[in-house]
Amino acid sequence: MRLPYVPDPPPTNTPDEARILSNVQARRAPNPLLPLDLALLHSFPVADGWNSFIGAIRTRTTLSTVIRELAICRVAVINGALFEWEQHAPLLSEGGLSDEALAVVRDAKETFSGADSVAERVLSREQRALLRYTDAMTKTVTVSEEVFRELRDCFGEREVVEITATVAAYNCMGVIW
Repeated sequence: MRLPYVPDPPPTNTPDEARILSNVQARRAPNPLLPLDLALLHSFPVADGWNSFIGAIRTRTTLSTVIRELAICRVAVINGALFEWEQHAPLLSEGGLSDEALAVVRDAKETFSGADSVAERVLSREQRALLRYTDAMTKTVTVSEEVFRELRDCFGEREVVEITATVAAYNCMGVIW
């Protein structure tokens, strides 16, 4: 971590800070606060917004578990966020993604394109489109029309918004880690 953690639990100075801390703890229950929480709680308003945002990303989108976790895991690979990979890759396995597919996702050099590639064999068209989109957002921020069109051909408008927000959210985490 690039910032020191606040004490666990952090001291609160106002009723609003106490409410925010309680909300963060409730989202994590029955588990304790994560290191990320202990960094974000340097700023109670940011922790509050993050808690609401990430709560929506994790539990209120229409994305399947595999699609959501593929995006999260790919961001983790590209950004070298081992903690995120370790937390989210098991959810891909539980969702039915094969070990071979996991290995392809974990390969930072994989482009998810090309006929007769391992990615073509072990990942669906939708999964490859998602991963190319995630790579573009994470590596260069700019997404080409071709990559966007491919994603749009596989997912509805709501899903595209939810995928974009998921990738953006998990890219935010890598900066302070």
